Amino acid sequence: MQLTNNTILITGGASGIGRGLAEAFHRLGNQVIIAGRRKALLDEVASANPGMDSIVLDISDAASIRGAADALIAKYPGLNVVINNAGIMPFDDAAGALDDKQAIKLVNTNLLGPVRVSAAFIEHLKRQPQATLINNSSVLAFVPLAATALYSATKAAIHSYTLSQRFALRDTSVRVLEIAPPWVDTDLVHKSGDSRAMPLDQFIAQTMDKLVSATTEVVVDAVLPMRANPGENEHALVNQFNQMLVENPIPVA
Repeated sequence: MQLTNNTILITGGASGIGRGLAEAFHRLGNQVIIAGRRKALLDEVASANPGMDSIVLDISDAASIRGAADALIAKYPGLNVVINNAGIMPFDDAAGALDDKQAIKLVNTNLLGPVRVSAAFIEHLKRQPQATLINNSSVLAFVPLAATALYSATKAAIHSYTLSQRFALRDTSVRVLEIAPPWVDTDLVHKSGDSRAMPLDQFIAQTMDKLVSATTEVVVDAVLPMRANPGENEHALVNQFNQMLVENPIPVA
């Protein structure tokens, strides 16, 4: 991926990985637009990074996506990179009762959100000489965390959708990439300083380095074994991973 001379939209760009990517691209001189639900936080990040723009966008709301896409395409006709980063990570119980309201919100945000955002911008991206669409999944797409079973399932779905999207766009100017983060120390669950979580600055640095030559996926070195796990013998690592987290749970607020 070309890392300079882009106009880039990043959903969920006001915090965590989204903000880290936004500021990294901003430092390289790209025009960056961050999107999210909380205007005050968007304004704070944009003010801290002069020249960065922001737009209020709720990716769980189809009308909000359409409105934001229309406004951004009109304002930034050279927009050529869309990064689907926004997401939520509630805990659930795959062995118990379903919180239906939470489940619908999760699927609308983590799965339908990126699908709708992609669809809202795709014809515009096709008209650019060079364009990139990036979907952020998770290493949990490959080794699910049982305590966030539905979250893990939405990320597996995003991985699958990205494979189809990449093939469908193969003869266009749009390249499709997937970033599959590990546990990064952000406030997605609870920023804790846990030694098992990758520091955000290290994750962003490795990810930016890998984006330069990426053609399909960006996976930081520490979790390559987890990315390689799926197959007929995948259950052993899935069970080992989850048992470890049963014995040493992820801290929550």
